[in-house]
Parts: sequence; C-alpha cells; structure tokens
Amino acid sequence: MTARVETRRFVANDDSDTRLDVWLSAQVDLSRSQVRKLIDKNLVSVNAQFVKAGYRIQAGDQIVIHVPETKAPVLQPEPIPLDIVFEDADLVVINKPRGLVVHPGAGNQQGTLVHGLLAHVDELADGSGEDRPGIVHRLDKDTSGLMMVAKTNEAYAYLTEQLKARLVKRQYLALTQGVLVMDEGCIDQPIGRHPKDRKRMAIVPTGRHAETHYRVEERFAKHTLVRCRLVTGRTHQIRVHFASIHHPLVGDGVYGFKHNNLGAKSQILHATHLAFRHPNGEDLAFESSPDEIFLQVVEKARQIH
Repeated sequence: MTARVETRRFVANDDSDTRLDVWLSAQVDLSRSQVRKLIDKNLVSVNAQFVKAGYRIQAGDQIVIHVPETKAPVLQPEPIPLDIVFEDADLVVINKPRGLVVHPGAGNQQGTLVHGLLAHVDELADGSGEDRPGIVHRLDKDTSGLMMVAKTNEAYAYLTEQLKARLVKRQYLALTQGVLVMDEGCIDQPIGRHPKDRKRMAIVPTGRHAETHYRVEERFAKHTLVRCRLVTGRTHQIRVHFASIHHPLVGDGVYGFKHNNLGAKSQILHATHLAFRHPNGEDLAFESSPDEIFLQVVEKARQIH
C-alpha cells in the first residue's frame, strides 16, 4: 500500500536569509536531518524549483513540502520517578524537575514526563496530540516547578478553558543578570518567532500579546531575584521578556549569556505557585520551593560584593 503524503505550503514573510532546512524544521514537527532527507528526495520545492538544503530563504519564497505519513510510535510507560503534589480521578499536579522534557518531540522520543505519567496513572486525557496526552500547559526542559496534567478529557477541556480565560494563576522565581532598579513592574511586549532563527522567540510587532508582572524579592551586587506573575503564557515568555529589558536570566544561553560566574548551566527559573479551579468547583493552590541547584546559584549571587 502506498503511504499517504501530506502536502504543506508556506510563504516566507520575511527576508531571513535562513537555511531552508533550518527554516522548515521550525515550521513542521520534523528534525533538521529529517527535513534534509525530504529535500534530498526532491520532496521540497521553493518557487516550484528543487533546491539544496543550504538554500537561503528570501521574503516571498513559496515553499512546498511533501511529508509521507508515518505511523506515530506508541508511547510506552517508563518508570520515571515523579514528584506528585496532588492527584485525584481528574488531574495530577506535578513538581517537574529541571532537565526533564515534558513530552516527546524531535530528539526526545523517550524519557519524558509523559512516559513517566503513563507508568503512574491508568488514564490520561487525549490532550493536544498523540504525543501530548494530558498536557494542559508545559514547562521548558530546564525550568522546574509546578504543572497540572489532566487525566480525563472533561478535565482537560475545563482546565484549558481556564487558561484561555486567564483564570489560572502562575508565579515563578527567577534570577536575572544585573540589578533591577524598580521594585516592581510590568513587561508588556508581543512575542513571536524570531525573524532569523525560527527555533527562538523574540519581541516582534506582529507577535502575540504577552504580559509579565514582576516584583523584586532580593537585590544582590550583580543580580536580582524576582517573582514573576504571568498574565499570558507564551513560549519562553519570562526568558524573552527579561532579555528584552537587558536583564536575561542567569544560565540562559539562548536569550542571555552562555557563560556566567555563578556556575549555572541552565536558566534559573522555577514555577513556584499554581492556582486554579478544579472541575468540581473547588479552588486549589499549590506552592513549590526551588531545587538545590537554584538555591546554590542564588547563594553564590548573594556572596558577590
């Protein structure tokens, strides 16, 4: 039987000068190497012409990619230790450790939070795709803290509707580079895909509304510990917003500096507070303390004079 082929069409809306394989991998759920294989098989065209993977995208380019359908791998339960903060028949609240990927994706087909949940619970909601059962919202791999996961489709619909209505309360602790002058403030800047690096986010005029409120918890000689409250929940929102005001998070090599004098190997960011309404109508609130890595890095910042 001939495999079904999905045809997708794109028009480049910016003169990014990005390699075709890099640009396309950010548009479709495929790795860069997978995209290159399709290009080599003449399953990708630009302006009706077959080109090489290194072709540089220009504004107005019309890109067509034909992706043969592949059967999604069946997710297998894995005995991954989980810090369960709350659980009942409808949902689970997890305290996710840094370094744990939330759901499968390019380069992460095993060892994710989803795999661990499947070994722990009998049922997860369908979620937003076959590889994201139960996932209502996510945290970056190197961001630790509180997440909610739906066990039933009814709970998933209820919780995602709360997110859309901005009724879910989420607070984070973060350590920034530099000393913030104001005790509190609001960063209200739209976030969208970076015009030249499609795997990054950026402040762009055409981006989606993004709003982060913050309050200084403690100032150090060269760093600031802040508490952030999300109004919206855009990808990498806190990281992008603080980088935009020239105070990137310590350890954030994507939006800040690859090296730091505190020994942080990833962004110092922790989801410390989560509050929402349970599908049964009960208001729930949870608190989580940062891990030892977070506390050690903060203490090093405190010792600098």
